[in-house]
Amino acid sequence: MLFETSKDKGRAGLALGIAWFGANGYSVNVPLNDTQWYDFVAEKDGKFYTVQCKATGSKDNVIDLRNNGGTKGITYDRVINHPIDFLFCLNKEQQMFVIPGEILRQNGNMSSLALRTERSKFANKNSLDTSQFLVSL
Repeated sequence: MLFETSKDKGRAGLALGIAWFGANGYSVNVPLNDTQWYDFVAEKDGKFYTVQCKATGSKDNVIDLRNNGGTKGITYDRVINHPIDFLFCLNKEQQMFVIPGEILRQNGNMSSLALRTERSKFANKNSLDTSQFLVSL
């Protein structure tokens, strides 16, 4: 998947996140603005879940878990600072991952996350095995 700009990445991540949750029996509710810490709310069986979406076009499939902005690109927030229920991730190969927020919080102070479809032979006990969260439409 070709991302020409960061906005392209964001749009693709959000669109496929909505598609995945919608295709898996969730009602998806998208806020009218983008000032909240989640991208959408997914509801299933009367339970509501907040979802943050991230996408990467990097060759190493690393997702930045920090939110950066402004003219100096300062980090102003991090995904794990909020009680998200799911982190939806998309890489340039259109592989999708749905990672429970609780798992992210248990893994501490991560600032990035490598999206892998197989457990890395170089992984240590503190690295998150994202292969177990790989999903498809």
